[in-house]
Amino acid sequence: MIILKTERLLLRRMTLNDDDFVLELVNGPKWLKYIGSRDVGTLEQARDYLETKVIPNYEALGFGFYIIERLADQVRVGNCGLTHRDGMEHADIGYSLLEQYEGYGYAFEAAYAVLKYGFETHKLDHIEAIATSNNSRSLHLLRKLGMHHKKMIKLPDDDEELMLFGIDAPQKEK
Repeated sequence: MIILKTERLLLRRMTLNDDDFVLELVNGPKWLKYIGSRDVGTLEQARDYLETKVIPNYEALGFGFYIIERLADQVRVGNCGLTHRDGMEHADIGYSLLEQYEGYGYAFEAAYAVLKYGFETHKLDHIEAIATSNNSRSLHLLRKLGMHHKKMIKLPDDDEELMLFGIDAPQKEK
């Protein structure tokens, strides 16, 4: 199901047919360094991850993580979406690209569209994001999106201190 379309990208719900892509994405060096292992090492584990962690959120939350595809050739370049994480008060935006597709502005284009989608379609009043303090690309992107550093946090069952960013919904003209 197509959720969003931008100038160059299509964001759609993940399906079990994305197991090969998810396997590659969650085992990429930057995913492992900045996000952490999801213990997904086979196609079967990728399907299980999709079935238990990703796909149920579409129904439970009304949103989730979406595949980012280039419109020009339908190549899957990454994922971007919204979720609710334990230990966070508001919906959280997240994104990741395969390394060969970094540097083309896809993450910003997708994340900007997802923020707008969260505020306009889901009527969220505030969206947060987390990042490690050494992830300079992500920190730059969050600031470019207009997000502001709020504080340092630790999520439940995780010892790593993360930077928490947030942005309020744009005020409607009266």
